[in-house]
Amino acid sequence: MLGFAILLGFNLLGLAVKELGHIPLPANLIGLILFTASLFLRIVKLEWVEQTAGFLTKHMLLFFVPFLVGTMTFFPYIGAHWLSVGVSLVGSTFAVLAATGWMTAALSGRAGGKNRRERGVDGE
Repeated sequence: MLGFAILLGFNLLGLAVKELGHIPLPANLIGLILFTASLFLRIVKLEWVEQTAGFLTKHMLLFFVPFLVGTMTFFPYIGAHWLSVGVSLVGSTFAVLAATGWMTAALSGRAGGKNRRERGVDGE
């Protein structure tokens, strides 16, 4: 129960920081950043929240039910505009894949199709 109170407290702290500081980020993201910082600074011990986090992760599918029910209300819109919705889903998926691949290649030193061994970086 202590772990749930800690997680809920950080969520509410994120809401307070967002409202008082007029920060243009979601409150739960601010709370998550504060929680992560407190874990790294050892203000909160992992053992305090580990069991609760495991329980919430195990039952994560339940948190998607409101989203799915809300999506069902848009079925008439999706049916009427299926082509534009489908093209945007496929296009955005490929754009994210391309951006991720490019970023991974750039960060791993393979930008331009050359890996580290071909450039002689490994000392061989």
